[in-house]
Amino acid sequence: MQKCLQRELVYKTSRSSGPGGQHVNKTESRVELSWNLQATECMNENQKQLVKQRLASRLTDHGTLILTSEKFRSQFRNRVDVTERFFELIAASLVPPRKRHPTRPTRTSIEKRIQGKKIRGELKRSRRQKPEQ
Repeated sequence: MQKCLQRELVYKTSRSSGPGGQHVNKTESRVELSWNLQATECMNENQKQLVKQRLASRLTDHGTLILTSEKFRSQFRNRVDVTERFFELIAASLVPPRKRHPTRPTRTSIEKRIQGKKIRGELKRSRRQKPEQ
């Protein structure tokens, strides 16, 4: 699947900010990766839906994922970096959610909770004004 996705990636370069002196002003070392989830042919509908749910906050209105890297002074290293991050992100979003198995609280935890409530209640009772006789 990685090779299939690799073909769908679109890279764009631009000038980067940060360290580099004059080098920054004349080279395009910042790399922007974009990938269209809706148009991909590398995933089935279930996988697309899972990725869409997990990466909803990172997708544009048209279903495009955009990642950038300007960590390094080299365009090549930034391209490798952004590609690695993309594949890690996709792999993490394709992991199916774990099913929750409901558990019952242990006897000790129940007793601790009740003991804490009794201590708190006693503290509040001690703060009450005593009625005058």
